[in-house]
Amino acid sequence: MPQTDNQTSQFTAKDVEIISKETVFQGFFQMVKYRFKHRLFAGGWSEPVERELFERGHAVAMLPYDPIRDEVVLIEQVRVGALEHDNPWQLEIVAGIIDTDESAEQVARREAVEEAGLEVGDLAKITSFYPSSGGCSEKLDVFVGQVDSSNAGGIYGLEYENEDIQVHVVSRQQAYQWVEDGKFENGASIIALQWLELNYQKLQSEWQG
Repeated sequence: MPQTDNQTSQFTAKDVEIISKETVFQGFFQMVKYRFKHRLFAGGWSEPVERELFERGHAVAMLPYDPIRDEVVLIEQVRVGALEHDNPWQLEIVAGIIDTDESAEQVARREAVEEAGLEVGDLAKITSFYPSSGGCSEKLDVFVGQVDSSNAGGIYGLEYENEDIQVHVVSRQQAYQWVEDGKFENGASIIALQWLELNYQKLQSEWQG
């Protein structure tokens, strides 16, 4: 049987040598071609590797949660990545890209207003992750934010960005059932709602206190 252990790799960024980096496309996003070498698990160095990278940068996703009403606020909008699939309109949580002069928390609050008309109180960090590190640079910070869902709803989005966003308010139980039913196809939304299902009682205690 193969040997197993509980240790992960000790490699760091110092164990990668970037030979060249070329921007091959520049539009709303950009595509960068890397040529690099890296240390091997068995020792030594790899041959030069070429990979194209979709450059998206750092972003934020935030699940608006009302601890008093035990409800979450979700948004729905058409997504280019799903245009030729069964569900072009995707059910998601609030999200946006971090500009150079903003913090993740500031973006979460700004996007809540722009995408859902919501003012956010307390914020709790859930996790950070790479949605698709095999070919995309994006790293996502995921939060849950305290909101009042009693008057939430309507259509939002920035007109100059061609956003057309429908706001939905559902119970925490219903949202989690949709996770189990496979209604969500967005990773950050699934992660946030699964986390909430495990931690909602703690949030209710902290945010209602």
